[in-house]
Amino acid sequence: MTADPPQLLGAGEGESIRPGLEIKIGRPELVMTETRFEPNKVGTEPHVHHHHADAFYVLEGELLVTLGHDELALHEGDFALMPPDVVHGFRTGSAPARYLNVHAPGMGFDDYLRGVHTDFDQHEPPADGGRPVSEAIVHAPGEGRRLDLGDSSATIKAGAGDALGSFAVLEFDLAPGFPGPVLHRHEHMTDSFYVLDGELTLRLGDDRVGAGTGSYAFVPPGNAHSFAGPDGERVRALNLMAPGGLERYLEEVAALGGPPDPERMAEIASRYDFRAV
Repeated sequence: MTADPPQLLGAGEGESIRPGLEIKIGRPELVMTETRFEPNKVGTEPHVHHHHADAFYVLEGELLVTLGHDELALHEGDFALMPPDVVHGFRTGSAPARYLNVHAPGMGFDDYLRGVHTDFDQHEPPADGGRPVSEAIVHAPGEGRRLDLGDSSATIKAGAGDALGSFAVLEFDLAPGFPGPVLHRHEHMTDSFYVLDGELTLRLGDDRVGAGTGSYAFVPPGNAHSFAGPDGERVRALNLMAPGGLERYLEEVAALGGPPDPERMAEIASRYDFRAV
């Protein structure tokens, strides 16, 4: 079976649903959108999902997220993950906001946005109040499980042990010249990268490309790929993987200490859904 090809979207690119709302990826395992919301707008009233996790990463401005009976203000760099059956909603306050929204598994959320999927997994809050809001995961900038990779680092915002384990989110801070992993492919996992600051060097099959701030690349299973930090500048990027689990190999790499060696990284990663090419 031929793998779906990888794609690279520039800043602001994607399937436009309305001005300011683009679908970046729509797959059964992961749907991610980027939204620019004007002030004093309601995104969704409080609701629950029964079968998938919902998450937000704020890129700019302020997003007001309802969790149960409380309202939480998320700002640039904040991350929030709502497991199934946690009551949540969101709106903007007096300032605009720009944010990423992740649904994993995708559950047809992309078709729901297109208006062609009316039985999407979104429901009224249950009478018993739903799952405890304490099970939601909220990380401010820099928070999460930090892994030191020499002069670079990866902070795990969510992984296989969180919610359904349906996706993982890592925030990379890559030093100039970070070598990255060897060229590899995943058999079951979709890999993707959203560049927060700088230009990430991507290897997509035979092509080497630079992905600037606001770019998004996704790599379906079966495609050879890698990433690295260019010489001369640091890069910050989100790595979103669905399902989660591969982040555990980075925990093993970080435990070795010192700058990561690509060959040693590949050896450890071979115990996971990672096949060197």
